Amino acid sequence: MPDIATLISKLEQFRDERDWRQFHTLKDLAISVSLEAAELLELTQWKDEAELARLKQDPAFRQRLREECADVFLYLLLVAGEGGFDLLQAAEDKIAMNAQKYPVDQARGSARKYTALDGDPA
Repeated sequence: MPDIATLISKLEQFRDERDWRQFHTLKDLAISVSLEAAELLELTQWKDEAELARLKQDPAFRQRLREECADVFLYLLLVAGEGGFDLLQAAEDKIAMNAQKYPVDQARGSARKYTALDGDPA
């Protein structure tokens, strides 16, 4: 499995060999993330949990799910590159921020937003 730097390098090489950087503005990359995320959502649309449990065992469904997740991830890497930040570091920082917003003793088993928890830190 490649490390993140190797993956980013391969992705940028793929893009640059095709002269696609000209199309990869921050706006268009963000749009692409949204479009690919919609394709990911489409895989689960109109399906109940029982059907999804069955589909998760289907190799063809799992392959489509894998590809759509990869599309979202690759576009996010390009967005981060265009935005000038390390996506892995941003994710780690976000987990730390969420740990502050959602203390275990207040958030465990709850789907409430942090602003609705007792002792709201915001």
